Amino acid sequence: MTASMPAPVTTTATVVALASYPVKGCAGTALGQAVLTPAGLAHDRAFMVVDDEGVFRSQRKDPLLATIRPAVGADGALLTLRAPGAGEVVVEVDTTGPRRGVEMFGLPYRAVDQGPEAAAWLSEVLGAPSRLVRVPPEHDRVTDGLTPGTSGWADSSAVHLLSRSSLALLDAKLAERGAEPLPVNRFRPNVLVDGWDEPHTEDRLRRFAIGDAELAYAKLAVRCAVTMVAQESGTKAGPEPLRTLASYRRAAAGGVVFGAKFSVLRPGKLSVGDELSVGEWGEPEG
Repeated sequence: MTASMPAPVTTTATVVALASYPVKGCAGTALGQAVLTPAGLAHDRAFMVVDDEGVFRSQRKDPLLATIRPAVGADGALLTLRAPGAGEVVVEVDTTGPRRGVEMFGLPYRAVDQGPEAAAWLSEVLGAPSRLVRVPPEHDRVTDGLTPGTSGWADSSAVHLLSRSSLALLDAKLAERGAEPLPVNRFRPNVLVDGWDEPHTEDRLRRFAIGDAELAYAKLAVRCAVTMVAQESGTKAGPEPLRTLASYRRAAAGGVVFGAKFSVLRPGKLSVGDELSVGEWGEPEG
């Protein structure tokens, strides 16, 4: 993985979609432009839904999270949650309230509870006691990978990038099995790029710039059961894509991989239409 390693034979990649996911596990918000912070796109996974024990809720067990559509104001002061048949709730975001313990993937963190109104609304929508929490300003979670970084409540690294060529190859393999193509929202990327002829070229990115920002490779994106949830309806619709991905995208360390995760080296602004300026390529991980 050196700077002298030749680039793939490919065309230039361009950002064709940006998405932030203000509430972990809930629907994404499409963006034309965004500010990239050290923890990812502004407001991305800043909020999280937890149960009455403080353990995070995920589409793995609570697929109805996918039907909740958050909208956060540009300054982050107001968060609006909407869901079919449930109307909406407007949350005045609290960053200074008492800290409470929460748990994500068995690890303890501190968070700021966002109050009883949001809790009651979420509990009704999900059919189980739930609370909404936010990362506190002092949140200093460190993520792992080839390039360590930080993030809010994302599963791992700050930014998830996927290419259309990778999705096109998966859709072709699904068609061979008689299955329908899948929308990109099954994979919940922050950045979708187009222009690479070779699928999974993102696996080789090691250092690149978009707009004013610069990112570096952390790890491949290991896929889970969330990819089997139909995002529009919040219903489990497996076994695809995991069944097909397992036939050609198994990682040596275990699991199936699709897309790549990146840490932020330099914050900045980025927009749909920006070209990727690649400073370093590497060999894909096994």
